[in-house]
Amino acid sequence: MEKSISEKMLLLQIIVRSLIFILGLGLATFTLVSAIRSFVLPRGVPDLITASVFKTVRYFFNLRVRHAQSYTERDHIMALYAPISLLSLPPVWLVLVLIGYMGMFWALDLCSLKDTFLLSGSSLLTLGFANVHSVPQMILAFSEATIGLILVALLIAYLPAMYDNFSRRETAVTRLAVRAGTPPSPVEMILRLHRIGELDNLRDFWEEWETLFAEIAESHTSLAPLVFFRSQDPEQSWITASGTVMDGAALILSSVAIPYEPQGALCVRAGYLALQQIATVFDVSYNSAPHFPQESISISREEFDEVLQELAAYDVPLKKDKEQAWLDYAGWRVNYDTVLLALSALVMAPYARWSSDRSHALHSKTNQEILKFS
Repeated sequence: MEKSISEKMLLLQIIVRSLIFILGLGLATFTLVSAIRSFVLPRGVPDLITASVFKTVRYFFNLRVRHAQSYTERDHIMALYAPISLLSLPPVWLVLVLIGYMGMFWALDLCSLKDTFLLSGSSLLTLGFANVHSVPQMILAFSEATIGLILVALLIAYLPAMYDNFSRRETAVTRLAVRAGTPPSPVEMILRLHRIGELDNLRDFWEEWETLFAEIAESHTSLAPLVFFRSQDPEQSWITASGTVMDGAALILSSVAIPYEPQGALCVRAGYLALQQIATVFDVSYNSAPHFPQESISISREEFDEVLQELAAYDVPLKKDKEQAWLDYAGWRVNYDTVLLALSALVMAPYARWSSDRSHALHSKTNQEILKFS
C-alpha cells in the first residue's frame, strides 16, 4: 500500500515537473518568436507581447496627455512615446525568458525559487556567477545565454535601419513644406505650384511620392513603431503630409483644367494602399474597395465648393463641370478617407486641413480600440 502511494507521488511529481518544463519552454520560445516577428520578419504580423507593451505605455502617456494645455505640450510629451515603448521591449522579453528558464531549471533540479532565479539570471545575462552541475543544466544555461544575446543584438542591429527609414521619410515631409506650407494644405500646395507655373509639370513629384509610399508601406508595417516616431517640427507629420499629397493629387485630377497626368493617379493609389496596409497592422476597420456615394467621406460638398472658390480667386484654371469634379474627387477620397483619419487620430497628428482637423473625434476610440497589434 505504501509502495503504491509512493509510486503515485513519484508519478505526480514527474507529471508536475514535465508540465512546468513544457510551460517554461513554451514561454521562452513564444518570447523569442515575438522578437523575430517584431524585428526580423519582413512583414507586418500582429504580436501579443509587442502590442501589450505599446498599449501599456500608451495608457500612461494618455494619462499625462490629458493634462496638456496645448498641442505643443502634447506633442512634446508624445515625442517620447515611441522611443520609450521601443526600449521597453528588450527588458520585457528578457524577463519573460528569465521566468521561462526558471521553470525549466526548477523542473530539472527542484531547487529553491531563489536558486532558480540566480541560475536563470546568471545564464541570461552571461554573468556566469552561478554554477551548473549537470549536462541538462549546462544545455539550458548555454541556450538561455544565446537567447539573451540575440534579444539585445536584435534591437541594436535594427535601430539604425529604423532611423534610416525615419530619416528618408522626414526628408520628404520637410521638402513638402516648401510646396504645401506648414501645416500642409492641399489648397496651399496647388496655389504655390500655380504661382511658379508647375501645375502641369508634376510627374517627377508624383513619382517621388509613389516611391515614398511604397517604402512607407514596407517599413511602417514590418517596423510598426515607426508609425509613432514624430517629426522634428511639431506641426509636421508623415500622416498629414501623406494626406496632403493624396488630396492635392485628387483635386488636380478631378478639378484643375490641365492635361491629365496618369502618374498623379498612380501616386494616389500607392498612397491609399500604403495607408490601408498600415491600418491593417493596427486592426483599423476599413472597406478595401469602397465606392462613392454608397460610402460617404468626411469632406462635404460645401467644403469642396469653397476650395474651388479659393482656387478660382487666384486664377487657377478649373474644369467647368463642378458636379463631375466633385464626383471624381470623392471617388478618389473615399479610398483613403477612413484610414487617413484613423491613423491621424492614432498618432495624435498636428492640425492639417482635411485630415487631422477632423480626426480628433476619433481620439477616444483610438485609445480604446485602434491601438492594437493583434
